[in-house]
Amino acid sequence: MLIVKKFGGSSVADKERIYNVAKRCIEDYQKGNDVVVVLSAMGKTTDGLLALAKDINPEPSRRELDMLLATGEQTSTALMSMAMGALGVPSISLNAFQAAMHTSSRYGNARFKKIDARRIRHELENRKIVIVTGFQGVNKYDDITTLGRGGSDTTAVALASALHADACEIYTDVEGVYTADPRIVPNAKKIPEITYDEMLELATLGAKVLHNRSVEMAKKYGVQLVVRSSMNNAEGTIVREETDMESMLVSGVAVDKNTARIAVFGVKDTPGIAFKIFDLLAKHQINVDVILQSIGREGTKDISFTVARDDAEETVAILEKNKSRITARRIEMNDTVAKVSIVGAGMQSNPGVASRMFEALYNVGINIRMIATSEIRITVLINEEDVEKAMRAVHDQFIED
Repeated sequence: MLIVKKFGGSSVADKERIYNVAKRCIEDYQKGNDVVVVLSAMGKTTDGLLALAKDINPEPSRRELDMLLATGEQTSTALMSMAMGALGVPSISLNAFQAAMHTSSRYGNARFKKIDARRIRHELENRKIVIVTGFQGVNKYDDITTLGRGGSDTTAVALASALHADACEIYTDVEGVYTADPRIVPNAKKIPEITYDEMLELATLGAKVLHNRSVEMAKKYGVQLVVRSSMNNAEGTIVREETDMESMLVSGVAVDKNTARIAVFGVKDTPGIAFKIFDLLAKHQINVDVILQSIGREGTKDISFTVARDDAEETVAILEKNKSRITARRIEMNDTVAKVSIVGAGMQSNPGVASRMFEALYNVGINIRMIATSEIRITVLINEEDVEKAMRAVHDQFIED
């Protein structure tokens, strides 16, 4: 049996935790399994490297930033191999270049193109535990690239797919996927099973347990995931195409504070204006989420939408530069907002879900700024200061004790 195991930064934050992970991996190895381990950087290493970079140069090049950030995972994988060696088990650490993990060339947010798994297979055949750096790859110029925050999850799924692994286990500091963040909602419950579609929505909408691109890839290649704790042996959450459980009306509540609202006022109410605005942003690789367009009046209309907070200033600058082209009277940005979402496959066959969510928010005095829906989710934009109150109210409305 071939098992891919991914451990997050908190799981390898210090010597004690590194040895804890090493022993867990060795347990499977000693049962006769082939084991591939994917690691994130230790603890807050990436944050520390980012702070150091900004101190040296407030606007470092993305290429050099990737070169710097990639050292975090190299440190954790090398130390893990040393720990396994001290425990008497053969292992080897491989960085993205050595593991031949090829990506696109977009520094800071690269995507996997292909993985040449021959080196990994060779090491497995020699009965070594193979420890691979998460979060990174190599582009066509042989430069190191990184996959964006949470990219180690995507590394694990990509390897599981390339190696045709029998299991892909994602270890974190919580015991699985919960109906809400237990730190904010004390009565949140662990979900035994969840579909790819529901998990993808939750991950995209701010749930921190899994990287959304990892779920997207798992669904595409049929990789079943198990999310579980690195601190104990509790059963985790299985993520797969279909579950054996009856679909819950709402599987979870997610929050995303990394959002900003952009409002474009007074554009001409003529065909093609929306295209011009969003085509401009697409060409600059800026993702847009919730979109609201007002009813035209006196030949003009207003368009509002949300972007990641990190992209907000660039978005405004692009629109201001093209103000006459998009016929805008003025452009405003608000970065004190957040998105709260409910997700559940059961919504498809149950009318009235939106009204119940809005009622829960009304009962605690929260104003809704924007709304977006799909078959299995409803998202509202609210003031950031109301996020925790909103999460608890909505969770109490839908998740039974």
